Amino acid sequence: MPEIKLGAVETRFADLIWAREPIGSGELVKLCEKELNWKKSTTYTVLRRLCERGIFKNEGGIVSSLISRDEFDALQSERFLEESFDGSLPKFLAAFARRKKLSEKEINELQRLIGESRG
Repeated sequence: MPEIKLGAVETRFADLIWAREPIGSGELVKLCEKELNWKKSTTYTVLRRLCERGIFKNEGGIVSSLISRDEFDALQSERFLEESFDGSLPKFLAAFARRKKLSEKEINELQRLIGESRG
């Protein structure tokens, strides 16, 4: 899958779709006018751009996602880890734990996730 990045405004737009999909393109235009103060042409331009990037599709006037918000967040997390910590989760956790003491609940959750990864 190609690298997927969204700017702040594109993320707000994508969140509108993810929260309401599938959504008719006409309804999306009205929503963007209300929430983002966009004109119809702006909505369709940004939608086309995000469809070209493989995030959404617009078929028969119905807009839906090709990747979920959770999948998008996972991709962004992986990219951050790769760019900032050479892809090393232990390096990231070590850096994080140096600045913020982990709570017992957080430690337990991490241990649970590690246990699930082994299974």
